[in-house]
Amino acid sequence: MLFEYKLETPRESFYNITPQVCEAVNRSGVQDGIAVVYCPHTTAGVTINENADPNVMGDLIFALRKTYPDYAEFLHSEGNSAAHLKASVIGSSATLIIDGGKPVLGVWQGIYFCEFDPPRRRKFYVKATRSL
Repeated sequence: MLFEYKLETPRESFYNITPQVCEAVNRSGVQDGIAVVYCPHTTAGVTINENADPNVMGDLIFALRKTYPDYAEFLHSEGNSAAHLKASVIGSSATLIIDGGKPVLGVWQGIYFCEFDPPRRRKFYVKATRSL
């Protein structure tokens, strides 16, 4: 079963979507399998990272801005090439193991939607399936 979620992203940031992913896995009824979280946008992504200290997400945004700044030499007419670069580096999906009807995450881990071209109305998908 495929679940779609909508998200408002007013600023460049990492948005914790762990509760929505857990809800989708629960609603799917899958007890043992795999879940894929997928972002269908070219200037946003999905990642798994620390959720205990919010400074980590701030540090990641800071480092991505420093590593992939906007350059006047970029040719893309929309002016958001840096956002495309960041999204490519982060990636558009994350795969999780489902065990006992729940996603397997480390004690400090959370699942994040990564916005690099705000403000936007975004969506992401969660697909849970039994192991083969």
